[in-house]
Amino acid sequence: MVKTEATLVAPSLDPGLLRPDFPALDQKIHGHPLVYLDNAATTQKPTAVLRALDRYYRRDCSNVHRGVHTLSQRSTASYESARGIVQRFLGSSSDREIVFVRGATEGINLVARSFLGPRLEPGDEVLVTAMEHHANIVPWQLVCKAAGARLRVLPMDDRGELRLEELGKVLTERTRLLAAVHVSNALGTVNPVEELVAAARQRGVPVLLDGAQAVPHKAVNVEALGCDFYVFSGHKAFGPTGIGVLWGRREHLETMEPYQGGGDMIVTVGFEGSTFREPPARFEAGTPNIAGAIGLGAALEYLEELGLPQIEAYEAELLSYATQRIGSLPGIRLIGTARRKAGVLSFVVEGVHPHDVGTILDQRGVAVRVGHHCAQPVMAHFGVPATVRASFAFYNTRFEVDALEQGLREVKEIFGP
Repeated sequence: MVKTEATLVAPSLDPGLLRPDFPALDQKIHGHPLVYLDNAATTQKPTAVLRALDRYYRRDCSNVHRGVHTLSQRSTASYESARGIVQRFLGSSSDREIVFVRGATEGINLVARSFLGPRLEPGDEVLVTAMEHHANIVPWQLVCKAAGARLRVLPMDDRGELRLEELGKVLTERTRLLAAVHVSNALGTVNPVEELVAAARQRGVPVLLDGAQAVPHKAVNVEALGCDFYVFSGHKAFGPTGIGVLWGRREHLETMEPYQGGGDMIVTVGFEGSTFREPPARFEAGTPNIAGAIGLGAALEYLEELGLPQIEAYEAELLSYATQRIGSLPGIRLIGTARRKAGVLSFVVEGVHPHDVGTILDQRGVAVRVGHHCAQPVMAHFGVPATVRASFAFYNTRFEVDALEQGLREVKEIFGP
């Protein structure tokens, strides 16, 4: 059985009662009921989010912070209320530590450019793990190249678990930042981030955690984790696209130069120079994604109402069932068999390209993701160019896992033994 921290919590969610909250699930694809198993790429949106977006655009549509009229005041209140919801959701001590960005990718780039870049010197090192998304590799490569610094990698084993025994070798006196994924998007591995943070803190090394695959599926408390920065994307957490969050410790944010310049992040502007507002406004130049932030707040409130422990427990049970059913099929090789996993099942079908598998499944209404999942180093480690990835949310059911299994049996029939 796949284990998570939630295995001690009785799964109590009933997806049959929740699915009507998600209108997109009620449709047919090529004549078959939609089986949506691509949640690691983006999740479907509940009616609560759709209503929040509709309400903003129908009644309150106006810019924030700079208007004195009623619509602007309403919009500003809703936008800043969403910031407070995120603060509560992440367990932050202040809403001034919550920066709205386009997504986890922009949050990482912001930290790379505004926090780490000015601190890097030739010979310095940045440490990442072997299972990172490209968004948690490339920004560090760019600032390392500019500074003459070096990117180092904490390796993983063939189960898709980090080799913590190697941490002492790659976390050195020259390490200036540790960037690690909380939950792997390609493997589903739940990393021991508490241990990583503790080891880094002993050396005074700041830590950024990529929580894009964690926030939608498990309770996260940034103060308890002890990290310095945490990022996630709204669209993977049942919210709109184009909105995300960078949480940063206030003492760090206050020392960072602006990532972009423009309106609303300034105090004064003159041709001789400009002065900038305190965080988070300093990092939110221009008109923000107002509707996106409001929709994200509605999504996080929806998750809070369901209960993250209950969500995690239900998804753990569903992943265990899927692992047994899909893993027992002949010719299926599971990629990533870590002892602690979230709702991701990656695999290859012997003799069949993943793109062909995905196309055949789509003809049967089953939506999965195929490719390298923006994790080419992970694919290289396992010696495959791509995988098929089924990723689960609390609205998925065992019947949908059975549909995936039947689709894979048909794939094998088409391509032969």
